[in-house]
Amino acid sequence: MAQTLLMPKATAVWLVDNTALSFEQIATFCRLHPLEVKAIADGEASQGIKGLDPISTGQLSRDEISRAEANPNHKIKLSEPKVRVPESKRRGPRYTPVSKRQDRPNAILWLVRNHAELKDAQISRLVGTTKSTIEQIRNRSHWNSANLAPMDPVTLGLCSQIDLDLEVERASRGRPLPTAEELGATLQPAAVTESLAYKYEPEEEKEIDANAVFAKLSALKSTRKDEDEDDNF
Repeated sequence: MAQTLLMPKATAVWLVDNTALSFEQIATFCRLHPLEVKAIADGEASQGIKGLDPISTGQLSRDEISRAEANPNHKIKLSEPKVRVPESKRRGPRYTPVSKRQDRPNAILWLVRNHAELKDAQISRLVGTTKSTIEQIRNRSHWNSANLAPMDPVTLGLCSQIDLDLEVERASRGRPLPTAEELGATLQPAAVTESLAYKYEPEEEKEIDANAVFAKLSALKSTRKDEDEDDNF
């Protein structure tokens, strides 16, 4: 586990006020810019910052400071910690609070539908579930499949957008680009459509039978006359 300086800016404030170290030495040790250290010394960038003694925190020794004050080219080094805490490695699925566990099936359904490229192990890392549960939801054999509704796990607070984007990017590596058929393309290229000849076929006009038209008109007049006579009775 790499050693890191606690509160670099507060440490720089203490070193400026309590040592004769150069700005470059303090900047290198605290990982700041020399101009930023100069601003701290001028009181322009240290307002409201309380200095942190790196000697009391065990990150720097008095002897190391003395050597650096005597030699402007000496680079200050962090003291070796007395106790090393091993870096914890999270194994297994992500822990999900009890209050949000009921939302996991809906989040799994959303991921299965919207990101089919994700593997079961990736979905398990995102929402904290098991592969058997993912398989049941994918096959609609889950005991509550009828009531499930796809919901974004980021909105539910089960994972962050950064984690989701990272897993999607990992799953998409090496995959071939989708073809036009897979994207459901229905438009044809312009070169194809421009080569098509437009054909206009006028409808054939039917010959009008004058006798048939007058016969229909006569029938309508007679029908109206009969209706008027019936109304008078």
